[in-house]
Amino acid sequence: MIARSWDGTVPADRADDYFAYLSRTGVPDLQATPGNLGVFVLRLVEGELAYFRMISLWESQSDIQAFAGDPVERARYYPEDADFLLELAPEVEHFEVLHAPGDVAARGAG
Repeated sequence: MIARSWDGTVPADRADDYFAYLSRTGVPDLQATPGNLGVFVLRLVEGELAYFRMISLWESQSDIQAFAGDPVERARYYPEDADFLLELAPEVEHFEVLHAPGDVAARGAG
């Protein structure tokens, strides 16, 4: 199993709106891609900024490529992301998942 991790920062006063936007765009798109095993959306608000981290779990590198295109390390953005995000980071990170909760691990065992 592979975890794809993306980070983004928005003004804190737009954090709820950005989460609603993610819930309409990126999250359902990720979940609809074959090979996706789940999506986590994390948020940390500190002062004037809200930091988001999206972690999606995947069965294989080829499944990630079906979602992200080539190269798979390139971040995938949606039309209104630039209206929210303070910066459009060009890349994401991929991690080998060594341990996961039982239900996620079982789905990723294929």
